[in-house]
Amino acid sequence: MPAPHVLDFVYIIVILAGGIIAGFAPFVISDIFRPRTINKKTLLTYECGMDPFGSAWDIRFGAAYYLYALIFLAFDVDILYLFPVAAAYDRVSGWQGVLELFIFVGILTLAVAYVWVKGVFTWAIKREEN
Repeated sequence: MPAPHVLDFVYIIVILAGGIIAGFAPFVISDIFRPRTINKKTLLTYECGMDPFGSAWDIRFGAAYYLYALIFLAFDVDILYLFPVAAAYDRVSGWQGVLELFIFVGILTLAVAYVWVKGVFTWAIKREEN
């Protein structure tokens, strides 16, 4: 039987090899399954399924886009605070943890309602002029 420290090194080497394989596997898989033909559509920039037009320097995004993105980011980060509460639920005294959770979610709900009333979630339809 090998010494315990040698077995620890074997574990480290196996985990390191697994990490390297997991890192390079997407590149190998995408190279195997990529399309082999190149046409004009293949060389275009992909923008959410819409065909690009004009120069890249002419693109102007509205302020609503950035506001929407910042609100999403803020609520996404706030929701991450729910995971520790769920993980430590058995160590928190019953109703106190549930009450704090409902207060936190209630504040988030009020913030979403406020942003909704302000009209941030409505997009203005832009019409292209020819």
